[in-house]
Amino acid sequence: MAEGRSPEQGEALAWVERVATVLSADGIPPIAGRIMGWLMICDPPEQSAGEISAAIGASRASLTTNIRMLTTMELVTRRTRPGERTVYYRVDDDAWYRVVQRQIAGVASYVEVAREGMDLLGPDSARAARVRESYEVLSWLVKVFAEAPPPPGKEGPS
Repeated sequence: MAEGRSPEQGEALAWVERVATVLSADGIPPIAGRIMGWLMICDPPEQSAGEISAAIGASRASLTTNIRMLTTMELVTRRTRPGERTVYYRVDDDAWYRVVQRQIAGVASYVEVAREGMDLLGPDSARAARVRESYEVLSWLVKVFAEAPPPPGKEGPS
């Protein structure tokens, strides 16, 4: 634990690090994952770049690059307050919903590519077996999500 940090802060930062590790499996750089983890648990929920940098121990340059990526991905929202020049960041309200939607859209795109591969090789050919397996599993996944109820807070009009 870093000097001057309470046990609670140490536990919080350990959790932030676990978030970064999990997100890195999806190609999110570690600093961006730490930013996301911190913004999910910090109080207040909106933090300046300086506050985030101090909390996770990242340089301002690295923080700026990674926050830019997270805002482009629509995971983090940039906000200002009336009469202040400081910019604050927070996890976007629909961030996780959009993450899942993009991942499912990516899977659905691959399903179409797999279908084209089976057409190219013949759906029952031995050469198409690996393509067919990916097509079947990922088609199933797309269907599961298409038929699933909406997540909490995302219910459509009745």
